[in-house]
Amino acid sequence: MATKHGNFFKWHIWLGWLIGVPLILWTASGLFMVARPIEEVRGQHLRAEVQNAAMAYENIVMFADDGNAVTGARLIAQGDGLVWIVNYLDGEIARYDAVTGEAMQKLDRQAAQQAADALYLPDETIRSTRYFSAENTPSDLRREKASWQVHFADGTNVYIDAVTGETLAVRTRFWRAFDFMWGLHIMDLQAREDTSHPILIGSAALALFGSILGFIMLFTRRRRKHRTAT
Repeated sequence: MATKHGNFFKWHIWLGWLIGVPLILWTASGLFMVARPIEEVRGQHLRAEVQNAAMAYENIVMFADDGNAVTGARLIAQGDGLVWIVNYLDGEIARYDAVTGEAMQKLDRQAAQQAADALYLPDETIRSTRYFSAENTPSDLRREKASWQVHFADGTNVYIDAVTGETLAVRTRFWRAFDFMWGLHIMDLQAREDTSHPILIGSAALALFGSILGFIMLFTRRRRKHRTAT
């Protein structure tokens, strides 16, 4: 029994060295991520409430589809008016003025700044505005869409869809810290999306085995003490 207990003890020590760092990372990153509500992480409290202005207009006109097959259309409030966001069968997306029915151009820099400033509640100045194509999206956007990144003085990035003018994301400094911790938690600091890869699975398996081994040692040690006492 003593030899068996000694082997368990040695294995547990070696496993402790192997899984100690992952366990610390999982616990620390998990604690950080649950420290604030997920709505706060996503910046929901920093966004102006979007009003449904559809009823404010009596003469809403349809858009001209130019013979293209339409797969979907949404009427949304944008700025001081309403616009149609139209999806076509070939994958194209267009924007139409809901009052005149005329096609609207993609957002320019000034329009993106106005949209972001109207959305973002904190009184912060805009430091920079940068366009990103769908093929070269920034790491904190997580969406393959053409966008304008409006960077505020407090470090927050507001992403505006360059085609539709809609808000794609609000990324605060805390969100970026949260995203880094999420990468540590799933052991994927590059893409931060893969939750099923060999390193993570192997570490989790070792952690489980080490925990079970430690649990078994509690009973073997207890029996050993009982026999020594008797």
